[in-house]
Amino acid sequence: MTSHSFTFAPSFSCPEKKEKRKSMNKDNHSSASEFILLGLPIRKEEQGMYYALFLVLYLTTVLGNLLIILLIKLDSRLHTPMYFFLSHLALTDISFSSVTAPKMLMNMLTHSQSISYAGCVSQVFFFILFADIDSFLLTSMAYDRYVAICHPLHYNIIMSQRLCSLLLIVSWVLSVANALLHTILLSFLSFFGANTLHHFFCDLSVLLKLSSSNTTINDMVVLIVGTMVITLPFLCILVSYSRIGATILRASSIKGICKALSTCGSHLCVVSLYYGGITGVYYFPSSDDSNVKDIIVAVLYTLVTPMVNPFIYSLRNRDMKGALKSLLSRGIFSS
Repeated sequence: MTSHSFTFAPSFSCPEKKEKRKSMNKDNHSSASEFILLGLPIRKEEQGMYYALFLVLYLTTVLGNLLIILLIKLDSRLHTPMYFFLSHLALTDISFSSVTAPKMLMNMLTHSQSISYAGCVSQVFFFILFADIDSFLLTSMAYDRYVAICHPLHYNIIMSQRLCSLLLIVSWVLSVANALLHTILLSFLSFFGANTLHHFFCDLSVLLKLSSSNTTINDMVVLIVGTMVITLPFLCILVSYSRIGATILRASSIKGICKALSTCGSHLCVVSLYYGGITGVYYFPSSDDSNVKDIIVAVLYTLVTPMVNPFIYSLRNRDMKGALKSLLSRGIFSS
C-alpha cells in the first residue's frame, strides 16, 4: 500500500539517495504497522484511580444494557415496536463501548500505548458502524413515538413487525456501507514517520490529520456521508418531535399531556446526550494541538452516555420499572 507513494528515482541516482530511500521505506513500514495512542491527558500517578473508574463505567454499561435486553425478552408486555428498537439500542451501546474501552483499559493496565495498524483500522470501522446504527435506531424510535402520539388509532397497522424489521435491516446496511467506505479510503493513506495519536482510540478525524497523504477525498466523504447518516436522522428526529409537540399542545387534558411527555422523555434525554457529544467533537473541534476537550467529550459519548441510557429508560419509564419489579419478585419467590 505504502510503496506506491514513493517516486522511483532513475537508475543513475547516487548511492546516498538510495540509502535515504531505503531508510524512508523502513520508517514508513514501521509507522504503518502500528500506532501510538497517548491516551487520556492524566498523570501517571492518577492512572490507577482512573482505571478503576473507567472499569466500573464499562462494566455498568455492559451489565445495565444486558439487563434492559433481558427485561424486554422476558416480559411480554414489552414486546412492542418501541422496546424492540430499545433492545437493539442497548446491544449497540454495549458494542459501541466495547470498541474503545477494553483497549484503553488494557493500555492503562499494562502501560502500553501501541495498537497495530490492523487493530486501528478495525477500531475505525466498528466505531463508525455502531455510531451510525445508534443514530438510525434513535431516528426509528422517534418515528415510533410520532406514530404512537399523532396517529394512535393506526399505530398497530403502521408500526407492524415487518416495518420494524425493515427499519433495522436498513439501519445495518447503511451503517456497514458507510463504515466500509471510510475504512477503504483510510487504507489508501500513508503515514510517513508520524504514528502518534493524541487520543485514547483510533478516531478517524485524528488519523486524517496525521496522514502524510492528500486527504481531500476523505474529508469530502466525511462531510457528505456524515451529513447523510448523522445530520439527516437528527433533522428527522426534530421534525418528529415538532409534530409531537404540536399534537401535545392540542391535547385537551393535562393527563394526556403528561402521558405523552412521559412516553417521550426518556428518548429525548438519550437523543440530547448522543447528539450533544457528537456536536461537541465534530462541529466544534478544539483549536489547540492537545485536543483535550475532544478527548473529554469522546469519553462522555463512548463511555458515559451508553452507561446512562439504561438508567434513563429504567428510572423514567413505568413499563421498565414494572418489568424489573416483576423479574425481582419472581427471582425472590423462586429462591
